[in-house]
Amino acid sequence: MRTPIDAQLREEARRFDLRFTCAHCVHFEPERRACANEYPTHAHLHVDLEQQDGLEFCKEFELA
Repeated sequence: MRTPIDAQLREEARRFDLRFTCAHCVHFEPERRACANEYPTHAHLHVDLEQQDGLEFCKEFELA
């Protein structure tokens, strides 16, 4: 799911310590730097909310 990044999202992500990248997902295999379910990780691996205007949330994300 793609969502725009605005000032409110940036502030709430900081305040609530929002986790949404592959590194925080139970399906991520760090030794392979890949998703165990074979989903692409390029849009979810390194996200800088201050430098981007949009964010893709993975439909398989499950907090580890």
